[in-house]
Amino acid sequence: MKKDAARDALVQEARELLVAMEAALLQIESDGASRDAINAIFRAAHTIKGSAGLFAFDSIVSFTHLLENVLDKVRNGVVKLDDAMMSLLLNCGDYMNELVDAIAELKEEQDPDPVRRAELEATLNDYLAQAVQAQPGSAAVAPAAAAEVAMPDAPAVETDDGAVANPYWHLSLRFSPDVLRDGLDPLSFLRYLLTMGSMVYVHVIDLAIPPADDMDAELCYLGFEIGFASTSRREEIDSVFEFVREDSDIVILAPHSQLAEYRDWLQHLPEREEIALHLLQSGALTAAEWRQLQFDAIDAADAVADAGMHAEASSQVSAPMPAMRQKAGEEKKSLEQKFIKIEVSKLDQLIDLVGELVIAGAGASLVAKRKKDQRFEEATQVISGLVEQIRDAALTLRMVQIKEVFQRYPRVVRDMSREIGKNIELIVTGADTELDKSMVEKISDPLMHIVRNAMDHGIESAEARRAAGKPEIGVLRLNATHESGSVVIEVFDDGRGLDKERILRKAVQQGLVAADAGLSERDIFRLIFEPGFSTAEQVTSLSGRGVGMDVVKRNIDALQGEVEIYSNPGQGTMVRIRLPLTLAIIAGFQVVVGGAVFVIPLDLVVECINLSSHQVHNNVVTLRDEPLPFIPLRELFDLPQRESSRKSLVIVQYGPLRAGLLVDNLLGECQAVIKPLGKLFSKVKGLSGSTILGDGRVALILDVPHLIAHTGRMEQADVRRTENRMNAAND
Repeated sequence: MKKDAARDALVQEARELLVAMEAALLQIESDGASRDAINAIFRAAHTIKGSAGLFAFDSIVSFTHLLENVLDKVRNGVVKLDDAMMSLLLNCGDYMNELVDAIAELKEEQDPDPVRRAELEATLNDYLAQAVQAQPGSAAVAPAAAAEVAMPDAPAVETDDGAVANPYWHLSLRFSPDVLRDGLDPLSFLRYLLTMGSMVYVHVIDLAIPPADDMDAELCYLGFEIGFASTSRREEIDSVFEFVREDSDIVILAPHSQLAEYRDWLQHLPEREEIALHLLQSGALTAAEWRQLQFDAIDAADAVADAGMHAEASSQVSAPMPAMRQKAGEEKKSLEQKFIKIEVSKLDQLIDLVGELVIAGAGASLVAKRKKDQRFEEATQVISGLVEQIRDAALTLRMVQIKEVFQRYPRVVRDMSREIGKNIELIVTGADTELDKSMVEKISDPLMHIVRNAMDHGIESAEARRAAGKPEIGVLRLNATHESGSVVIEVFDDGRGLDKERILRKAVQQGLVAADAGLSERDIFRLIFEPGFSTAEQVTSLSGRGVGMDVVKRNIDALQGEVEIYSNPGQGTMVRIRLPLTLAIIAGFQVVVGGAVFVIPLDLVVECINLSSHQVHNNVVTLRDEPLPFIPLRELFDLPQRESSRKSLVIVQYGPLRAGLLVDNLLGECQAVIKPLGKLFSKVKGLSGSTILGDGRVALILDVPHLIAHTGRMEQADVRRTENRMNAAND
């Protein structure tokens, strides 16, 4: 692997682990501490340190090692995981993020914030010092590992079903010789094991210790045979050693295991006779069981000698693989084979090629129709079907869950609620809703503005909520869902709601609207998206400068999305964002208007009708006894009149709103590869992009949400004109 690619992989993995670390910390803060969550934090820090160590990124290794030592004290219950520790760990995660960013920017030799690092390291060292004081005997921790521990009074019971009498778990531990070099202390795992039960016998295996002149202080030469009394399950005991299992030999035998399991385990150990004797002396095995193991060992040795295969057998057992470790390795390998990481640029290239394939396929289908060759047409139809499947599969590869955006908000809500002195609960739903990756990245900043505004402007202080008869804890909800071929993201707060009169008064003062504009509630709420608009009485570090919401609107418009605001005074506000699923390839419906071809997103098309058979009045058609506004596209885009007695109306729907588009002719479905309009047409309302047809012509893609909104404005204008005529007549 090239160094740059390896660096990119390290950065990506580290960022993912830091996100998991923060999520685990916030879970602890909301649900309380759990072994799994604490292990997740420890695992993230340890993995980042190990990966950074491979590239000699000493700055992140040294800091993470100090953090890991504190986390080990937390795991063992020596350091309390209180609010101050939670804040410290979150701040350490933020600083590690800065270190990872420095690696990504090729500035790993530069400390991004030396003052902050010094403060964090000082605090971490204070906790370590307190831990030493709390454990005066910590220098000789795990006394059971230093000497034999007497067997408790519980007597061993003889069994006659092939099971041993030992009522305790037996753990055989052979740590990797490099475990110390990896920054891990074997005794820390034994201390953590004690949080799940008690050790009833321990035997230290020291046969691997070389003479003093040959000893390497950085290598681990010790092994342990431990009897463990615990009510925990095997999976829980096994999880204690998850950070060292890969390079170590860990064997766990359950209480009253079969004698054959002890035999299979012992026959691979060079010190099997010493360990078997220890099991007898400690009471783990009865005399009869011990003699049986001895006879089996003699019989096995005789059989090997008779076959002349002693050397071969020795080579086979010299590198044992315990059953449990082997199974875990196979499961890990199986999991790794299910996923593969690829560069985004390669995925984009694939989408581009699929787009070209779609265009070429449309061209081939057009030629087939002109040739009027049945076999040729059938072949192109099959190809078109396969291309459509490839298109859908390729687009699926770009779909990611929106939780990539949502997962950052628990931390944002936590920190900001403390900064502004409000107690706010965040509820997230629909985080598994999928959206195009490019959309997920671009919606992050607009969504952040909306969340911050909801917390600062929307949700009241605890005193104001009590006075209004509300719970002191404010609620902020984030929800995502699929709806009508789009993704809808909702941000709701149960705060004070929007004040229409105040918004309108501020807008008039700032010259955004006339005092007698007669705006609807929807139009008044949309004023907060105007540049420079703000109703804040004072500027804070979070809001009040009149910037933010106009950026939200501009960014969402750039994504061809829509944003709406719904609010009830005293009950709360909801900001609703609607976005297309993808910006790459869509299923479309072709129509002809004045000789030009337009494409309508197929997901938004409801039905097509013949307009001549319906009653029409002022661009409103009566459809099934209900009025439906429509837009003559020829007039909207100023296209030439086409001689045709027949007009078609395409009914489209975006969210709860419907409208009709009056066209000259219908061409049918197609696959449209979305191309940007360019600077010349980028400001044209009602168009969202372009596509290339099979015959090489360019067709424009209609912006249905904008067109539907346009019909609404036309209706309001008609209502105001009617009211003005009635008022003039009355005068």
